[in-house]
Amino acid sequence: MSLPKPKTGRFLFTVVLLMFFALVHSDCSSQKDQKASIEITQAPRSDPGGPDTLETISGRVTGARPGQQIVLYAKAAKWWVQPMADQPFTPIQADSHWQNSIHLGTDYAALLVEPGFKPPATTDSLPAAGGLVLAVTTVPGTRPSFSTPTTLKFSGYDWEIRSVPSNRGGKRNDYDPANAWIDDQGFLHLRITQKFGKWTCAELMLPRSLGYGSYFVVIRDTAALDPAVVAGMFTWDESDDDENHREMSVELARWGDPANKNAQYVVQPYYVPANVARFMTPSGTVTHSFRWEPGKVSFRSVRGNAATNTTPPIAEHVFSSGVPAPGNESIHLNLYIFGNNTLRSDAEVVIEKFEYLP
Repeated sequence: MSLPKPKTGRFLFTVVLLMFFALVHSDCSSQKDQKASIEITQAPRSDPGGPDTLETISGRVTGARPGQQIVLYAKAAKWWVQPMADQPFTPIQADSHWQNSIHLGTDYAALLVEPGFKPPATTDSLPAAGGLVLAVTTVPGTRPSFSTPTTLKFSGYDWEIRSVPSNRGGKRNDYDPANAWIDDQGFLHLRITQKFGKWTCAELMLPRSLGYGSYFVVIRDTAALDPAVVAGMFTWDESDDDENHREMSVELARWGDPANKNAQYVVQPYYVPANVARFMTPSGTVTHSFRWEPGKVSFRSVRGNAATNTTPPIAEHVFSSGVPAPGNESIHLNLYIFGNNTLRSDAEVVIEKFEYLP
């Protein structure tokens, strides 16, 4: 009796199929067993900085799987999630690298986390690896750079020109020193322009506090500014841990809504109704000012270049509650984009003069 011949084709198919499943199982097992790790390859300088100072941080991961993300922290006394509490996740790129902006601190941390992880906004100690946290790494900030900031002379003062991003207005704004310049008449031009496909803004600040006294800024027509644009003169204390940073400001903006009034006086925090006085500024040159005294700040706006005369005001308001005392604040002049509004074209304001009187 002869035995039946094996069905060679079916036999080979079965062998190949078994080998395929073995290889897939082996590959999946090796991926599962591969320990995930994270590395910071570019860290910002060591500097407690403040909410208006950001730099770039970047790195790479090993063994990450789809859906996993990076959570960043900067240490300034305690750990603060980055770049903002409502934007705590940094995506991992296809080549396993990651990059984001981060506020300055003395140390920096990066966590590789699973979906579902809810990072604390602030913490005294970082989450440890385990559970939804797959890997944690920390690095100290790099040594501070002592290079001289880019400066510009305007109205008899030496101003520092902002070049690092900020999140003023609730979104990241980038800055280009070329957007601030002085014309032949000595007038300051602040511009918002596109650079490499991104909008860049302008800001100047004095490197020292002037304290109590009168502050004047003479600015040409801002009545037709794009609703997405904000122009301002304000005090700001970078070293103050308080969320309001001794900020008092004249802000020329419609805050994204063409129906809004186009200017306001503010003593922070702005969400207290009594701390904001809105008004309409007309076309043409206007002088905006405030007189800062102990427990009181008096704002006033008049037509024309009228720093010291008695021209009837367009608007005026006195705040006597929540007015800060002097500290390490300095005066800033800026032009930026508010929130996620879309800017239709370049924007520019011309400031004829800044003046301070004790």
